[in-house]
Amino acid sequence: MSYAVKEVYLTRQGEGFHTGRRAVFLRFSGCNLWTGREQDRARAICTFCDTDFLGTDGPRGDFYRCAKELARVVREVWEEPETPREESACSLTPEYFEGEQPPLVVCTGGEPLLQLNSRLIDALHDEGFEIAVETNGTRRAPDGIDWVCVSPKAGAELNLMSGNELKLVWPQQGASPEEYEPLAFEHFYLQPMDGPEAEANAREAERYCATHPKWKLSRQMHKVWGVA
Repeated sequence: MSYAVKEVYLTRQGEGFHTGRRAVFLRFSGCNLWTGREQDRARAICTFCDTDFLGTDGPRGDFYRCAKELARVVREVWEEPETPREESACSLTPEYFEGEQPPLVVCTGGEPLLQLNSRLIDALHDEGFEIAVETNGTRRAPDGIDWVCVSPKAGAELNLMSGNELKLVWPQQGASPEEYEPLAFEHFYLQPMDGPEAEANAREAERYCATHPKWKLSRQMHKVWGVA
C-alpha cells in the first residue's frame, strides 16, 4: 500500500486535550465526506471544513510506498527546530505534558483512517512515537493507536463510538451534544465553528459548557498563535 500525504510538519497541537503539546502533524490527502474542491463543497456531507487536504503538494507531501520510509520522514521532521511562534505556544502547555513525554505524531486529514494501517502504526511506534488520530469516526480504527479523537459530522454514519476524546464542532444542524454523551469517551469538547459567526458560536459554546459540565470548550488556538 502507498500513502498519499498532503504534508508533514512540526507544530503545536492547537485543539482539544493536547492543546500546546509539541507534535508532528501527518496530514493524509483525501476524505470520504468532501472532495476538498470548492466547487463540491455545497454538495458535501461536511460543508464547513477549513483544511486543505487536496493533493500532495505540501511540505514533505508525496506518495510514500513504504511505511518505514514515511515513519523516517516523521522522525526527521520531529528533529527540526521549532519556530519562535511554536516555541511561544509552549507557554500554554499543561504541566502534565512537560518532562519525559514521547514524541507525538498526529495523524489527520482529510480522513486519516482511509490510509492509516497497522504497518504504518508499527513503523511509527518503532521510531518512538506516540500516535494520535483525528478522525470523523466513520471508519473503525486499527489497533495500536494511542490517542483517538473523534469529530463527528452531521449526516455521516458514526462507526467509531469509543476513544479518548470526542470533539464536536458546534453548532451543526442535526448533531446535538446530547446524542453523543452516552458514548464511551474520556473527554468531551465543544469546538465553536469558525467562519462569519465564529465569535457568536464561541459565546454560545461557552454558555453550553457552563451549564453542561461533561463538556469542555476547545478553541482553535493554533489560529490565535499564528502557527500551522
